[in-house]
Amino acid sequence: MASRSSDKDGDSVHTASEVPLTPRTSSPDRRCSSSDTSKSTYSLTRRISSLESRRPSSPLIDIKPIEFGVLSAKKEPIQPSVLRRTYAPDDYFSKFEPRLYSLDSNSDDVDFLTDEEILSKYQLGMLHFSTQYDLLHNHLTVRVIEARDLPPPLSHDGARQDMAHSNPYVKICLLPDQKNSKQTGVKRKTQKPVFEERYTFEIPFLEAQRRTLLLTVVDFDKFSRHCVIGKVAVPLCEVDLVKGGHWWKALIPSSQNEVELGELLLSLNYLPSAGRLNVDVIRAKQLLQTDVSQGSDPFVKIQLVHGLKLVKTKKTSFLRGTIDPFYNESFSFKVPQEELENASLVFTVFGHNMKSSNDFIGRIVIGQYSSGPSESNHWRRMLNTHRTAVEQWHSLRSRAECDRVSPASLEVT
Repeated sequence: MASRSSDKDGDSVHTASEVPLTPRTSSPDRRCSSSDTSKSTYSLTRRISSLESRRPSSPLIDIKPIEFGVLSAKKEPIQPSVLRRTYAPDDYFSKFEPRLYSLDSNSDDVDFLTDEEILSKYQLGMLHFSTQYDLLHNHLTVRVIEARDLPPPLSHDGARQDMAHSNPYVKICLLPDQKNSKQTGVKRKTQKPVFEERYTFEIPFLEAQRRTLLLTVVDFDKFSRHCVIGKVAVPLCEVDLVKGGHWWKALIPSSQNEVELGELLLSLNYLPSAGRLNVDVIRAKQLLQTDVSQGSDPFVKIQLVHGLKLVKTKKTSFLRGTIDPFYNESFSFKVPQEELENASLVFTVFGHNMKSSNDFIGRIVIGQYSSGPSESNHWRRMLNTHRTAVEQWHSLRSRAECDRVSPASLEVT
């Protein structure tokens, strides 16, 4: 009876205690047979249960729609929609600007123009120069030979002066370094200057191949308003430096209309106990040339302004025939500590002229009415480090620029 019930109920598992007992009057053989049958049934049931547990089954996941919006009595599921953007052909092509892809645009991109096309387009003349690299001494030699067909200079109102002649010279530098530039002499009143000057740059060969040779032709002006005629830029990676070569290149317009006025290296030091403001004029470089034949005879005038009142004026000696002067001259001004915050120092570089008034080259203002961020930073560093000399290079500015941003510049001559 136990075996039959096991066959009918396959899902149920009977243990030994659940096997029905037989009457005591049964025979021993019958009891053994019933016991063997129940054991076999029990083992078969466990094996089936083990197989059922190993059968892979997929889990049941209750997926509910995501609902968005504020909590309210009525909730509506929001289904995402596919965003599709249509382009109308007319709208798409109207966004193109043909002038940006034309060679006749006003941009400086002249990579696809020949020298003849550049010359006829801009009419700025041509420059003859050469390069040669010396592997033995690790220096690059640039030879500025001559120029031709330079345009007449511009008058101050922007009109061409047909009867006048340029006073051209050439500035040479290796971009991106424009500070350590070279400069030829000025050739008087000619549109066909012959320079024949050589300049050497100490630079490793691999570094030279990363630089761009920039030659800028400038028109000298005795009123210190030098104007750029044109420029030539040659990436040195595109030429054989060791073999060298000569080139005639057409000048292209420069975005820089006027040349830089030069740089000035100054050192400031304040002694609170003595109430002394010490100034060291160390050197200058690449100053604007004020003399056609001899370069410049530059000197520096230092003027102390308290508030809007000129207090003291001092000046360095002038050095003859140079645009890179070394001064190393020291000056001391008495400035009490309570008056320091209202003080300004005006530095003006002039070209000495014995026949007429001195030629203005450039100016900066450091102090309460600084002429720029660089000057303000130098003054702030000095105030934060008393008794310590603070050096910094400054780019010279025009008189008009200083007068526009610094009231102290208006109080000096």
